[in-house]
Amino acid sequence: MGFLRIFSSTMARMSTFRSYQIVLLLAAALAVVAFYYFGSERHNFSSTTKRIRQSQASQNANRNDADLSLDTRPEHQEPKAEASPEEVGYYHALMMFTKVDKSKGLQEKFQVAMRSMAKHGSFPEGEVLVLHFVSDEGSRELGQKMLPELLMDATFLYQVVFHDVSSLTEKLFPIVEAMQKHFSAGSGAYYSDAIFFLSVAMHRIMPPDLKRIVQLDLDLKYRSNIRDLFQEFSRFPTEAVIGIAREMQPVYRHTFWQYRKENPKSKVGEPPPDGKPGFNSGVMLLDLEAMRGSVLYNQLLEPGRVASLAEQYHFQGHLGDQDFFTMIGMEHPELFSPLGCGWNRQLCTWWREHGYGDIFQLYYRCEGPVHIYHGNCNTPIPDD
Repeated sequence: MGFLRIFSSTMARMSTFRSYQIVLLLAAALAVVAFYYFGSERHNFSSTTKRIRQSQASQNANRNDADLSLDTRPEHQEPKAEASPEEVGYYHALMMFTKVDKSKGLQEKFQVAMRSMAKHGSFPEGEVLVLHFVSDEGSRELGQKMLPELLMDATFLYQVVFHDVSSLTEKLFPIVEAMQKHFSAGSGAYYSDAIFFLSVAMHRIMPPDLKRIVQLDLDLKYRSNIRDLFQEFSRFPTEAVIGIAREMQPVYRHTFWQYRKENPKSKVGEPPPDGKPGFNSGVMLLDLEAMRGSVLYNQLLEPGRVASLAEQYHFQGHLGDQDFFTMIGMEHPELFSPLGCGWNRQLCTWWREHGYGDIFQLYYRCEGPVHIYHGNCNTPIPDD
């Protein structure tokens, strides 16, 4: 009996101890579960939020690098129905971008142009630089691959729009066909050459809400903020429709030789500051709205007027739109706003070695700061 009492008492104590131990074990297990469950939830939520914020910040900082859509403006910046490009903060620039996929040289020029534009470009928040490229399919595909890297360091928002060269040529040809025989390299009017007269009739084929645009050659190197170039529109005289710099070689002294011979006192083809050296189309400001509204300018596009002026000046050129603007500028300088030579600092010296070395510097000299170098006729551009 004594043994049984001792055994029963011992078993009771063991049972009590096991119950207490089980309770402790359960409590500990629940504490661990709670710690990992709630603790890990807080950790995951915080980490995820941090990653999302970091990702958003990264996307905002680099949204220019890969976004080639037609519209990158923030949703709260919808333009007004009748707002001008300046009011909504859009700056339009157009470049010819054909056959680039087949030319290593053009690709290298494109890299220099885009990298220097990104390096020096600066636009306030809410403004967008819209880059228009007139391109064939192969060059478009190449451009889409190259642009994100070339504009990687851009601190401004930008959009990219590719225009099909065939479509634009089809629209241009009926307008410029008659002038091509006067300003093209070959004899006669070539359908494919029409695109070299895009600036002449851009106001007729671009949407009417596109009011101002700058057209730029591909062989440029920017040394100043491209936004400052657009400010030159504010300097236009009342009747001016195009901003353009003078030609910096005696090209048109040569082209107008017969007219100059018949009119020895004329300033046509003479060097600056008092002469009329003609224009260079490497950098142009096109006030499309003013071009649409100018009765005089549109009359000058008519085949009869073109032929009459070409006969009057004995003009036969080969430089496309540049020749046309030079010719009508001799007769109607009021249509043009002179752009400082520093905005189109041409580097070609071909005519210095081809008969005009004694007077070349009179045309070539350009005082003041250089904003844009123009490596025309494949001339190397100086390093910064």
